[in-house]
This record gives sequence, C-alpha cells and structure tokens, in this order.
Amino acid sequence: MPDTSPTTPDPEPFRVSDGDLDDLASTLAKTMAEVRQHGVLLDRLGSEPESAAVQPADEAPEAEAVDDRQADGPASVFILALGGEAYAVELAGLSDWVNHLFLPVYGREISTSRPWCAQWHEHPEAVARLHALWLAWQQFTDTEAGLSGPSTWHRDHLDQTLAHLRAPDGPFAACTTSASRPNHRVLAAPAPEQTVVTA
Repeated sequence: MPDTSPTTPDPEPFRVSDGDLDDLASTLAKTMAEVRQHGVLLDRLGSEPESAAVQPADEAPEAEAVDDRQADGPASVFILALGGEAYAVELAGLSDWVNHLFLPVYGREISTSRPWCAQWHEHPEAVARLHALWLAWQQFTDTEAGLSGPSTWHRDHLDQTLAHLRAPDGPFAACTTSASRPNHRVLAAPAPEQTVVTA
C-alpha cells in the first residue's frame, strides 16, 4: 500500500549575501581580538598578588587612582608592552594572522631585494611592525571604519610596513633569500650608551 501521508518539503538552504558575509567576517575578527584581549586581562588579574588588593586605610587618593588604572587593564595593547604569558598569547594570535592571511595574500616572492624570514617571530622589529599592522588591520577592516577603511589600511599601514620589513637593509637583511638555501640570523642591535654618574 503506497504512503499517502502529506510530505513536507525540504527547507530552503539559508543564504547569506556577500555584503553580509563581509560584515560577519569583520565582526568575527573584532570579536576574536576582544576575546584575546580579555584573556590577557584575565591572565594579568590572575597573576596579581592578593596583598595588592588590601590597602591600608591611610593610603592617599592618588595611589587609589593608580590602582584603578591598573585594574582597568594593560596600559597598552602593543605587543612590546606585554610580558610573559600575555606576550605569548598575543604572539600566537599574531602568528595565526601572519601565516593564514598576511603571507598568503601579501607574501610575494623572496629575493635579495625583498628578503623574508620564516622565523620572523625571532626578530623583535618584525614582531613590533607586524603587530602594529595587525592592530591597524583589526581597526580598519571593521564595519565601523567605513567603506574606505581597507583602502586606508593598505595605503597608510601595509605599504609602509612592507617597505620597511622587506627592505634590503631591513630586519631580514641577513636572512632567507632563496627557498633552496634557508638562512636565519638576527642582526645585532647597537649597545646602549653607558652613562657614568659622578658624585
């Protein structure tokens, strides 16, 4: 006997327009950055000694203001201002962005006139410049940056960073110029001047 019960049609697949996908990608990137920053704050709060939370009753209001500013979070989100686990967490996020977005899109061919180092994370200048570029990317690819945000990021941030990082005398000057001959060397930085204090 054939089945005569009414059948319900399969639901239509959910479709998202391209414009909405861009908004979703931007929102996701912003949310991921906020989650990383919250993780950094939680790490810092968890590592503070308990004695810092108890203050003597006669402590000055200026000291309370300083403590309030410290409780609000780090003074800077810049990677060079972070230390320990907070630095490692931020570097991991930066590495994901560099390896999965930056290099596949903007990596270009490696040559003596445009060097690159696969161990870029061991070059402090490269870490600093790439992190600044990533922070700007998060800001200028957000929907709040407007339609010209990505163009501004390319012009004001990406082009300048690439010019400095991949310059023949940049931080990778002594590193890889050929995939068949990998090379990595961190160039020595000038030693700080020693000042002599006389009494």
